[in-house]
Amino acid sequence: MIEDLKDKVNADEGLVRRGRFLSTTFLLEVGTTTWLITIADGRVATVTRGPFVMPSWSFALRASEEEWTKFWSARPQPGSHDLMALIKRRTLETEGNVQVFMANLRYFKEALAKLRASGVAA
Repeated sequence: MIEDLKDKVNADEGLVRRGRFLSTTFLLEVGTTTWLITIADGRVATVTRGPFVMPSWSFALRASEEEWTKFWSARPQPGSHDLMALIKRRTLETEGNVQVFMANLRYFKEALAKLRASGVAA
């Protein structure tokens, strides 16, 4: 599923335009599985599954598999619907240079939401 992030983000020209000044590598931890995601000028360049030996990243987002599953559901419940809600509930941990994450928060919110299951239109 995480492997689909590259295609889904890069297909959204609005999101790519929003992140056009963003180039970074971050670590996404889903339970015990880690992923290194490299973004170059708003496009996801690589999505690499761990394990890694001393990976280089600017910041990390870490949560349990259960919390990510809730976040990526078609219609997440309040408290699981947004990255900042996960942080407020202390189920999503951030570490490293969080300035990169916070300065591009909307980009990361929309990019990671691309992995949500398709829901039925209300």
